[in-house]
Amino acid sequence: MSRPLHRGVSGEQRRFSIGSHGSCDSDDSQMKDKTVKEDDYGSRSLSDNGYITQPFRLLSSDNVSLKLGVNENGFASPRSRHKLALALLKTSLVLIVIIALIVSFWWTISITSSSRGHIYHTYRRLQEQLVLDLTAISDLSQGPSKMAELDFCSEEFENFVPCYNVSESHVYDRHCERSLKQDCLISPPQRYKIPLRWPTGRDVIWAANVKISAQEVLSSGSLTKRMMMLDDEQISFRSDSMTSDSIEDYSHQVAEMIGLRSSSNFVQSGVRNILDIECGFGTFGAHLFKNQLLTMCVAPYEASGSQVQLTLERGLPAMIASFSTYQLPFPSLSYDMVHCARCAIDWDLKDGLYLVEVDRVLRPSGYFVWTSPITNARNKANQKKWNLIHSSAENLCWELLSQQDETVVWKKTAKRSCYFSRKSGTIPAVCSKGQDIESPYYRPLQTCIAGTHSRRWLPIEERSTWPSRAKLNEKELRPHGLHAGDLVDDSAVWKSAIRDYWSLLSPIIFSDHPKRPGDEDPSPPFNMLRNVLDMNARFGGFNAALVDTGKSVWVMNAVSTSGSNYLPLILDRGFVGVLHDWCEAFPTYPRTYDLVHADGLLTLENSRQRRCTTFDILIEIDRVLRPEGWVIFRDTVSLIESTRPLIARLRWESRVIDLDTNNDEKLLVCQKPFFKKHAK
Repeated sequence: MSRPLHRGVSGEQRRFSIGSHGSCDSDDSQMKDKTVKEDDYGSRSLSDNGYITQPFRLLSSDNVSLKLGVNENGFASPRSRHKLALALLKTSLVLIVIIALIVSFWWTISITSSSRGHIYHTYRRLQEQLVLDLTAISDLSQGPSKMAELDFCSEEFENFVPCYNVSESHVYDRHCERSLKQDCLISPPQRYKIPLRWPTGRDVIWAANVKISAQEVLSSGSLTKRMMMLDDEQISFRSDSMTSDSIEDYSHQVAEMIGLRSSSNFVQSGVRNILDIECGFGTFGAHLFKNQLLTMCVAPYEASGSQVQLTLERGLPAMIASFSTYQLPFPSLSYDMVHCARCAIDWDLKDGLYLVEVDRVLRPSGYFVWTSPITNARNKANQKKWNLIHSSAENLCWELLSQQDETVVWKKTAKRSCYFSRKSGTIPAVCSKGQDIESPYYRPLQTCIAGTHSRRWLPIEERSTWPSRAKLNEKELRPHGLHAGDLVDDSAVWKSAIRDYWSLLSPIIFSDHPKRPGDEDPSPPFNMLRNVLDMNARFGGFNAALVDTGKSVWVMNAVSTSGSNYLPLILDRGFVGVLHDWCEAFPTYPRTYDLVHADGLLTLENSRQRRCTTFDILIEIDRVLRPEGWVIFRDTVSLIESTRPLIARLRWESRVIDLDTNNDEKLLVCQKPFFKKHAK
């Protein structure tokens, strides 16, 4: 067998082998002496001599015969012929290496920038594939148990919310660092039914789908909680009732206190985004939705009778959050109105600390609407509370617009100069630039006035009204470092994607039939989905495209803490969203979203060292997804292929869809089956 040839040998190593006799370096005189000795002693067999080792160099014509050992007859000896062959072989190898280096050099400098990018991209693909192959080998080595389907959790986990189900007291604050790791699938209650489609589902929900007792319904004291009735199977909400004390009358009253003719004029006054604190069961937001107002309900975690769970079940925006310890995961200057109807927050405590947080999220010229018996106090204790709250509002430069019955409306100042014209030593002080963080993530409540350093300080009267707000003008885009063309291009991409997505939301993609849904197939109805979670929202383009195409959905735009923070932009466009770390549980109850969309999330979460795995994120998606709900992943081919085996462990149906416009990306479309429990 021939010995393999090695290219690129360095100068110090280019020597011939001498076998077992060692090695030496000889000069020309030594060679001459050795040749004379060979003539004197006569011929010897080659087995008695080793190969000569000396640095390789080109041979001159003067001594070539001596060097090659030519005998008297003019013929080279066998030993000399062997040396000649080795010399020629060595020369050939050197020439090949030199030519290869020259060609490689010219090829390298001739590569264009686009070619370099393609080569780098291909190299990354090879790296990713290597990692996937090694992962697959590791999984196989661990046996069948590694890829086994997850079991279902016990019945006590039906309404499990990580980060909140860990309190030993009745006050459930957020503690994600102590959260139990979930390694099972949460199953729906035994009598669970698929929610009714919008808008019917706004006013009627299945009682078995939520955890609430008849007593909790009857004992509800909130204005909005009183607008509901409970029978054996359903809970109905009278959000459009025209009876006395209805939500219709209440919303008209608030509009008149602001100076408007009716609640239908909220949009013209610059109101679009409303934060409803402890919203009851979302009746205020449900009523305003028809007036193109988007209301986000926030309330603390409740083990039973949850305001957030029932609001989401109705198809309305909601999430778990409270004012007790941390700032809300929203940017400063994000809402046009903050509403609190008989909420359980003591605004007079801690020198008005909770009002300071309201001021932070409220836009300039925004409104704070508060309904409480304290505003119309008749006893000394409540009068003292009211005086403290009124004084705190004045210190925040709020203007008291009106007070009727139990409802009072304040308006936040439009001028930053107001804060600096107050008396010296007035509390709260204005935050320094270092304290004024635009998008805090569960940061402790601050005792200073925030948002004054933001470039987004713009009174709501000067902002575009809805629906023009979704596109934003140049003045509104400037603080985000974007131009109108950026949103136009992004919108065009997502409108095309929505058309493709919507046609795929059909069980036909999981059948054995090879064809995909086409133009001849009926498209799913516009109201097939209601609650949508976008896990990597970027500019909010997916949300904008759903609105433009007339889908009856609302989108929770989650902005990952791992990527660029465009949440201020999303809220300025008139959408709702939240900052979130996907290694933590999303602040919601199980079975709350019809569609989860993840574009580029796998790439984003795998681009840095994380404290969780992709499978941990998938289990969390399964928790928040409703039975028969959909998941759409859009990512690189390698990541899609590596995720599909994990999907099988969740018992989802899945199919990989090729994209015509991008060969390096694929879609992974999944549907969560409805596993019904059988009566014991």
